[in-house]
Amino acid sequence: MHVLDLLQSDDLGLTLLWGEETLLGHEVSGVTSTDLEDPGRFLGPGDLVLSGLVWWADGEPAKADRFVGALADAGASALLAGEETHGRVPEEVVAACRARRVPIVAVPAQTSFRAVTEAVYLRQWGDLSRRPTRNPVFALPENVRGDLSRLVESGAGPAELLERACGYLGRVSGYLLTASGRTVARTPSAPAITAQQAVASGARAGLWLRVEAESSPYDAWQLHVPDPDAAPPRVLHEIAEVLARHRDGRRRRDEARRAVGEELAGLLSAEPAPEPAALEEALAAAGLPPGGPYRVLATTSGDALAEALEHLGGVRYAVGRSIAVLYEDPGAGRDVVGGLRAVWPLLRACAPPETELHLGVGAVAAGAEALRASLVQARFALTAADETVPVRGTEHLDTLGELLAGVPQEVRSLFASRTLGELGDGMLRETLEVFLANNCSWARTAEAMHLHVNTVHYRIERVETLTGRDLSRLDHKLDLYAALRCG
Repeated sequence: MHVLDLLQSDDLGLTLLWGEETLLGHEVSGVTSTDLEDPGRFLGPGDLVLSGLVWWADGEPAKADRFVGALADAGASALLAGEETHGRVPEEVVAACRARRVPIVAVPAQTSFRAVTEAVYLRQWGDLSRRPTRNPVFALPENVRGDLSRLVESGAGPAELLERACGYLGRVSGYLLTASGRTVARTPSAPAITAQQAVASGARAGLWLRVEAESSPYDAWQLHVPDPDAAPPRVLHEIAEVLARHRDGRRRRDEARRAVGEELAGLLSAEPAPEPAALEEALAAAGLPPGGPYRVLATTSGDALAEALEHLGGVRYAVGRSIAVLYEDPGAGRDVVGGLRAVWPLLRACAPPETELHLGVGAVAAGAEALRASLVQARFALTAADETVPVRGTEHLDTLGELLAGVPQEVRSLFASRTLGELGDGMLRETLEVFLANNCSWARTAEAMHLHVNTVHYRIERVETLTGRDLSRLDHKLDLYAALRCG
């Protein structure tokens, strides 16, 4: 289609401010909406450029020349300038377009840029979402697909890919989100959202497209466009395919990084203990700063842990299948355990059925020599983690109950059985529990159980006989208290 086709649309109400007939007949290849002062790097030949002229300021004609010059150098087909911001299209902008031979069209305040974008797409490509796709029929024009392909091949990041792709659609707000709600990238017009908001918005209006690339259940990518009518569905599907190609290339780099993390984890677990120099070399290979401090994390899923650490943002880590080493930046003031606990429910919501998703966090290790101690602590904390407290850190290991929680259930049951002996689960056990809870006070125990003090004396004597413990001794009291907690 051509610029003349748009000018002939009564619904849009566009007004030609300057443009020679030969220029108005140039082919339109795409649509880009921008208010950057120098948008050249986002433009391609034949682009129709929509701008609200937010960048414009009275008395600065150089800005107009710089903006229009970028359009001319890129071979843009025309500038569609919105009147809403300034109430009119400034004459300096019109003059710059005339000098640079770039057609300029005024867009009235009542006409949205989305309406212009839709008019271009429907005229040029039609509703391609309903066309057969067995043969290569593309919704994105060839020059756009070529541009995006070159970006993928050059190693461009997801933010640049998303911004460039959505730039061809006009003012489209879009997000690239993981399954657990982490924002991988968003367009400049899309407001920042938390992971919790991203997950909650999944049930609301908008378009969600899965980026079909190999991933874990926790970090699978989704392209989210809040306005489902912002662009033809086939166009968005093709953008998702471009992002999938990028993700496939990125996955190979992630696998290499995971292999380095697994080597570090294996070295930490090795017997006998490796030399500190070997550990320091492995830490350097994993990209972690020398000297620490570090922290070891043990988990039931390395994939979930890697995504959780990405949620924290800006952390440096190496992760294997079940162990990660985190650089504890002294200047960050970061509550690692608190942050992991906050995002862990998002990961558990993505986990496959019957998956136990637990995490243990070791204490801070001053250097490489202390890493093995942090690993032992992390594994102990992992053993203590359960469905009620799925993330446990050793800094919270300050009660007998927390300590016992890390002892395997089979060991706890054996200890309770051997210590309590023939006490059973009846009135003697109940009396012992109340007696210990009341600091071994005969009177308070009798009052709490509505018994005579002599009855309490008799029952406690029976407990001592059956267990072989003397409740006047502190160590025997602790034995029985721990056994009750384990039973």
